[in-house]
Amino acid sequence: MRMDKMRTLPHPLLVVLQCTLLMAGVSIQSTAQAAEEAAGGPGADWKAWRADTDVSNTASLQRGARNFANYCLGCHSLKYERWSRLAQDLGVPPRLLEQDLLPPGDKPAQYILTSMPAADAQAWFGKTPPDLSLMARARSQDYLYQFLRTFYVDPASQTGANNLRLPATAMPHVLSELEGLKRAVYRQAAGTAEGGQVTGKPVFDHFEQIAPGRLSAAEYDGFVRDTVNFLDYVSEPTQTARRALGVWVVLFLLVFTWLAWLVKREYWKDVH
Repeated sequence: MRMDKMRTLPHPLLVVLQCTLLMAGVSIQSTAQAAEEAAGGPGADWKAWRADTDVSNTASLQRGARNFANYCLGCHSLKYERWSRLAQDLGVPPRLLEQDLLPPGDKPAQYILTSMPAADAQAWFGKTPPDLSLMARARSQDYLYQFLRTFYVDPASQTGANNLRLPATAMPHVLSELEGLKRAVYRQAAGTAEGGQVTGKPVFDHFEQIAPGRLSAAEYDGFVRDTVNFLDYVSEPTQTARRALGVWVVLFLLVFTWLAWLVKREYWKDVH
């Protein structure tokens, strides 16, 4: 797939910030990485991880669309999004859309639907994989980010994997070839039972990598962030335009309020 080679301009403010930090000798770290270091182990503070999505970042959305088409579309649909709308908003040329994204037989005007029959999905996973069109709004971007980063090996699970964000999930770890395999390490936390005796309760402590993936930790983190950013865009494709229009609406209301105050003062000047 060659969507990652499409030319897009980075956000000017982001470029200035990155240059400033690099000149000062400061490394840019994600919120997740900072939280892990503070907690003393990889994944120890996973509930504090933040997706930090930016739907105005077209390059990130393009990469996220590529990720979704390659790894998610086999099971999940985006039933409220059309391929043509995606291409228009993300600046994807028609040639690249048909060559790299469109499944065989699909047309640009069609909705983004998986080819997996619902009956087969029910038989294989025990439930039909959910549509992801509104998942970012229903669960939040941080939830999706934490979900995709907290898979771990679990031999007791039917799929061989489990998840901290959604325990006993029916979804297999489809990104394991990219992230690699890791296991969850637990520690015993002291507690008190009803009779007053001290008990031990297993509490998640950190992740331990047991097999490398194709991507480094930083690269996989970027992969997940781009994917979640794309799902954030899909949940409301017009949000960037809405926010830009909102500024002008507020300015109009301020000007209108000022004009209304002038009219009121003119009408009531003799009363006061």
